[in-house]
Amino acid sequence: MIKLLKTLPVLLLVMVITSCSSVRVAADYDKNANFDNYKTFAFFKTGIDKAEISDLDKRRILRAIEKELITKGFTKSDNPDLLVSIFTKSRENINVYNNNGFGGFGYGWGWSPFYWNNFNNTSVSRSTQGSLYIDLIDAKKKELVWQGKGDGYLVTRNMEKKEERINEFVTHIMEKYPPGMEKK
Repeated sequence: MIKLLKTLPVLLLVMVITSCSSVRVAADYDKNANFDNYKTFAFFKTGIDKAEISDLDKRRILRAIEKELITKGFTKSDNPDLLVSIFTKSRENINVYNNNGFGGFGYGWGWSPFYWNNFNNTSVSRSTQGSLYIDLIDAKKKELVWQGKGDGYLVTRNMEKKEERINEFVTHIMEKYPPGMEKK
């Protein structure tokens, strides 16, 4: 019983950490595609060049995708089975919080030890929400066979956190590939 009480908080913490992801993911695929036939990949430069992000971020994303595909048993090839393309969308959110009114404790109308807090208290915050799409295209048919999408908030100032965030996006998206093999 005591052993259970000691391990219960640890188990709860693990469940909370693993159950919440700050990246929302979805995937769609061609039900007629035979994903067992795909063993090699290459990046689709034409599609990647159209992505409206910096070349540095493109390279970060492509390195993360390459790592995930190699982990899944794929090899990079000049004559690939799959072509990998990406595109992105982003939206800046501006939130204005207006806390007018009487926020302090008072001793009556017009006098308060927190008088400075009784008037306009406005704050503005900005955040960027982005979407990363990863497309897998059958190289012979030139048809899209799988698409994964990740939505979440982006980190733009701290380069280390930015790279971590990109890896998090790609990892969560690629968990959905191949179809039917997603982590439950």
